[in-house]
Amino acid sequence: MKVYWGRRIHPEQGTASDVEVMVNGKCLRHHIYHSPTGFCWGYRGSGSADLARSILWDLIGMEPYPELYQTFKFRFVAEWGDEWTITEKQ
Repeated sequence: MKVYWGRRIHPEQGTASDVEVMVNGKCLRHHIYHSPTGFCWGYRGSGSADLARSILWDLIGMEPYPELYQTFKFRFVAEWGDEWTITEKQ
């Protein structure tokens, strides 16, 4: 089972570039499309969209349709705080 995990390294600074995102202990590949500056979460913008897209791409093994990753972004990624974990079953 895949487990996705992320955290803000310096949440007190509020910088989006200081994040870690892993899948089963390895760095999650960033499939850049919306956010060239990297992953982010906790809002409904480009960093959250790329994170949702990259998680689903890793999970299903192919590029997800925009409707799928945008829905995942709004229902999950946009709601996450400074640290989060989600399993493939969730």
